Amino acid sequence: MTLSTTDLSLTPEAAIDLQVHTTYSDGTWAPEQLLDYLAREQFGLVAITDHDRTDALVALQQLAQKKKLPLLVAVEMTTTWRGDLTDLLCFGFDPEQNALNDLAQDVLRRQCENSREVYENLVRRGYAFPHEPEALSTILARPSPQQPHDFVALLERHGYGLGDPSAGEIVLGAGGEFATTDPAVVVEAAHRSGAVCLIAHPGRDDGFVTYDAQVLDQFRQAFPVDGLEAYYPVHTPAQVALYLDYAQRHHLLVSAGSDSHGPDKPPIKYRAELCRALLERVGIRLAA
Repeated sequence: MTLSTTDLSLTPEAAIDLQVHTTYSDGTWAPEQLLDYLAREQFGLVAITDHDRTDALVALQQLAQKKKLPLLVAVEMTTTWRGDLTDLLCFGFDPEQNALNDLAQDVLRRQCENSREVYENLVRRGYAFPHEPEALSTILARPSPQQPHDFVALLERHGYGLGDPSAGEIVLGAGGEFATTDPAVVVEAAHRSGAVCLIAHPGRDDGFVTYDAQVLDQFRQAFPVDGLEAYYPVHTPAQVALYLDYAQRHHLLVSAGSDSHGPDKPPIKYRAELCRALLERVGIRLAA
């Protein structure tokens, strides 16, 4: 199919955001609502990076063309390393034929298996949901990254987990977890699909691997990623400087993303120039 970014040329000052999420994963932005917002705000390019979700990419491209808003084909894959989460952003691949789709479908299958197990364990432990007899079916119909959150909400709606333990702790105790993929498998599939693969939000410390130069060296020795998301809302100025210096020294690509999941945390207008090497790598021209 013809992509919304085909033959795209941007000015260095064009507004871009290379990490946003919709209801196709765990966001609250409806895709059309998000693209309408971005068009009104005069963004030149955006990447919808829904977690572990590639089956909606064709529909998103068709919507982007209808809205006349360039949309970079992308996905954020959930992985773990050394016991903590580390997300990987993949940009610039064929939305119809790619090796990442099989990984995403496997994540959904395993997440649904986990949700069935969690539900059975909760019922076995005496938790009842009389107001929602179809609760499990409803959760299983949801995108994979949303399912653990849905269990927390289900418990709270029935009065459980409002104190100690919390609903989140109850779900964890029942075996709840996010289905993930091995980083090596994601990087290999991304490269086989013609995509570039970058570490998402390397400075986060809320359950994710937090990267400094030494940890970046160790990760890159194991997994040949192409770059990192240097610009991110919670990164300190010192972290941004560290990541930019590291990327320059090791000839890595740099991305910039807001991680917007809904209108309460809107996309950020990053300058395209900040991500010149990445954009040019995926076929988007920037004026000198």
